[in-house]
Amino acid sequence: MNDDSSDHLRLQHLLGAWALHACSPEEIVEVEEHLVDCAACASEADQLRGAIGLLHPHMNLDLAPALRAEVIGACLSARAPEVAVPDYAQPYDAETARLDALLADLSDEEWDATVQLEWFEGEETTRRGTSVSGVLGHLLAVDGMVSSSLGLPDPVRGRGGGEQTGQRPEDRTEAFWKQVDSEPLDQRPTAGGGPGSLRETWREHAHELIRTCAFSGKGVADIAVPYGDGVVLPLRLALLDRAFETWIHATDIAEAVDYPYPPPVPEHLRTLISVAVTMLPSILAARRQAGLASPPMPVVRPGSASRSLRLRIEGESGGEWYLPLDDPEGPAGPENCVSEVVLPEVQFCRLAAGHLPPRQAAEGQQGDQQAVVELLYAMASMSRL
Repeated sequence: MNDDSSDHLRLQHLLGAWALHACSPEEIVEVEEHLVDCAACASEADQLRGAIGLLHPHMNLDLAPALRAEVIGACLSARAPEVAVPDYAQPYDAETARLDALLADLSDEEWDATVQLEWFEGEETTRRGTSVSGVLGHLLAVDGMVSSSLGLPDPVRGRGGGEQTGQRPEDRTEAFWKQVDSEPLDQRPTAGGGPGSLRETWREHAHELIRTCAFSGKGVADIAVPYGDGVVLPLRLALLDRAFETWIHATDIAEAVDYPYPPPVPEHLRTLISVAVTMLPSILAARRQAGLASPPMPVVRPGSASRSLRLRIEGESGGEWYLPLDDPEGPAGPENCVSEVVLPEVQFCRLAAGHLPPRQAAEGQQGDQQAVVELLYAMASMSRL
C-alpha cells in the first residue's frame, strides 16, 4: 500500500471524530485539507455531519419548572412514599431544589456577582447589594428560625446570627454577615458546592428541615415560630414564607447572572398567593394602628357601613377575593364593595416581595382610590430583608 492510500485510510477513519468535533487541531487541519481533494470523503463527511445533527438537536437545556413535580408525581403514582412530605412543606422542598440547581450551574465569576436585594420599608423601597454567598447566608439565617422551633441546631449559631432568641430576620442576617466578614479568609465558608461550603451547609440544613417535617407529619404544623417584634407564625405558614422568599431571592440571583428563572409551578404559586391574600386584612389593620393608614370608615363617619375591596389576581394561579377594609373580621362581598384592584400573579408577588413600588403596581383600579392605595401599601409592607 502506497503512502497516499495509507493517508487516505487514516484520514477516512478520522471522519467520525471530525464530525463530532473530537479531533485535535492538527487533525482538523489534515482532514479538512483532505476533503478539498477527495470527493468520496467529502460526501461521507457531509453525511456524518448531517447524522450528528439528527442525533444531537439544538435544545434548551433549562428544565421546565413543572418537570420535577411531574416526575415525582409519576413515581408516587406507581408507589406511594413510606414517609410523605407534608403539603405545607412541599413548596419549600421544590423551591430549595430549584435554587440548588441554579447554584450548581454558577461559575466562580458568577458567585462573585453583585445581587440586589430589595424590600419595602416605611414608605419606600430599600436596596442592598450583596453576593450570591450573601444571599445564601441570609436564607440560612432566617431558615434557622424555623429549624430552631423544631429543636434542630441553629445553622448560624456561633457566627453571630443565633446568639439571641427573639431576633428579627434582618438582625440575624446582619449579624451573620458581619461575623463572616470579620473571620480570617481561611476560616470563612467557601461559596461553591464542596465540603464546608456555604451552599452545602444551606442545602443540608434545608434537607434536614424537610425531613423533620416529613417524619413529624401534621404534628408540628402549628408549632409557633417567632419572627421577632412579637410576630409569631405557625410552622405551616412559616415554611410557606420560606418557600416564597427562596423563590424571590433565587430570582434575584438569576437576574444578577442573566439567567432565566420561571415562577413556581401553578399549584405551589396558588398556595403562596392565597396565604398572602388572606393575611392582607390583618396587615392593613396593623398599619392603621401604626398610623400608616386612615382610620376605619365607621370610626370616621359613625353609622357608616363597613367596606370591602375586590382583589382579582390574573393568571393560572390567581383568583378573586373580597377583602374587608375596616375590620379584619368584618363582612366582605359585592354588597359593600367600594374598590377593585386587578394584578397579574407575578406582579402581585413582586409587590408582596417589595420589588415593585405600590403606586406602580395595579393594572386596573376602580372605586375608592384611597382604599386602593392603602391596600397596595399593605401588600408591599409584607416584604422585608
